[in-house]
Amino acid sequence: MKRGAFSRAIVVDDDPDILLSARLLLRDLFERVQTFQSPEEALRAMDEGHVDVVLLDANFGRGATNAAEGFHWLAEILKRDPEAVVVMITAHGGVQIAVEAMKRGATDFVSKPWANERLLATVRTAAALRNSRKAAITERKRAAAVTAPAAGGEAPLLGHSPSIARVYSLIERAAPTEANVLILGENGTGKELVARELHRRSRRSDQVLVSVDLGAVAESLFESELFGHVKGAFTDARGERIGRLQAADGGTLFLDEVGNLPLHLQPKLLTALEQRQVIPVGANRPVPIDVRVIAATNLPPERLSDESLFRQDLLFRLNTVEIELPPLRERREDILLLVDHYVAFYSKKYGKPPRRLPSEVAAALEAYHWPGNVRALRHAAERAVILAGDDAFTVEDFSLSRAAPARMATPTPAAVTQASDLNLDRAEKTMVEQALKRHAYNISLAAAELGLTRASLYRRMDKHGL
Repeated sequence: MKRGAFSRAIVVDDDPDILLSARLLLRDLFERVQTFQSPEEALRAMDEGHVDVVLLDANFGRGATNAAEGFHWLAEILKRDPEAVVVMITAHGGVQIAVEAMKRGATDFVSKPWANERLLATVRTAAALRNSRKAAITERKRAAAVTAPAAGGEAPLLGHSPSIARVYSLIERAAPTEANVLILGENGTGKELVARELHRRSRRSDQVLVSVDLGAVAESLFESELFGHVKGAFTDARGERIGRLQAADGGTLFLDEVGNLPLHLQPKLLTALEQRQVIPVGANRPVPIDVRVIAATNLPPERLSDESLFRQDLLFRLNTVEIELPPLRERREDILLLVDHYVAFYSKKYGKPPRRLPSEVAAALEAYHWPGNVRALRHAAERAVILAGDDAFTVEDFSLSRAAPARMATPTPAAVTQASDLNLDRAEKTMVEQALKRHAYNISLAAAELGLTRASLYRRMDKHGL
């Protein structure tokens, strides 16, 4: 093993000769070896950062043989760091003490006087165990992060309009099955909420739901992100990584923004879904997976049917059941219900008092076009809660006039000319350019008004050379 293969070891023993011997022996294995005669000092040193392994003497007092002090400090170390790897140093023949130490949480033991090769092998194995535990903890945190719902006060699916009632009905019928579901709808309509509701009502509800935004995954990282990689597969692959498809094994995989997946990458996803297995980057053996797929896209059906944009065999694999979410302008009877929900949520979050919603303000909210759908309404409600006076909301609090779509303003000759141009690409470029100029090229604000993620806006800027 190369010099300094591990970062730090701590050795605790009341015999300075033992400490010197251990430091000299371990210096080629660790970048840093710290030795202490006092267990209290060793505990304080642990607070400095990651420790690969602690070597702890079983007896400190002169003539002590029952390891009571060693067991005490072992407990203190594990209390400080439950994942700590501790190797007990016992007197020759102290097998019973060693067994008891391992029952209490020690990883291994070495006997005095030790054989150098035996000590090195024991410590090397213990340090490797510590690093594998650390990697497992990191992976669990990563999994928790990718399965957590989006922040921002997301509401459950709310509404009593006929169009949203149809969505409820489809969810109720599709959720208990194993059918793949494709959710269609404009940005901000609540596609992720539908995906989570489908998972919650499914037979896999006690398993994980893993979400991946395909629109935000760089092409160069697509295979590593979805299929995983093995150590050394490429320059930065310093360890093994489980891909999103394997992480979702037994549960549900939510592929958001699937319509933004480049055409040349679509066959790789299709192959994995058809064969129900993945091959991590750098590996030569497939790993079987059992996932239910829920996908979502803001592409309209006619664009999904375009072979130059989306493979039809992949589309057939994804849309066993198709759920189309209506834009907010087509379910106006739900607007005030959503406003009440978000106003209550943000009032509680920011500690603001209840305020009246005058009838003229309610009418303006219901009449507004809501180009960003429920997401835009949520942001407007948050702004209003923050900006409103103590008594009642005003239209200005919701910033409707500033964010109003072009159709609500008096059309200019230039706007009329643009409106007569029905080319989708040119219209998209114009809208993106206008949003960027309106917000002084603040990407977050422009993306919010357009109902896009930051990554999606960046892609459209690059597409149109903006």
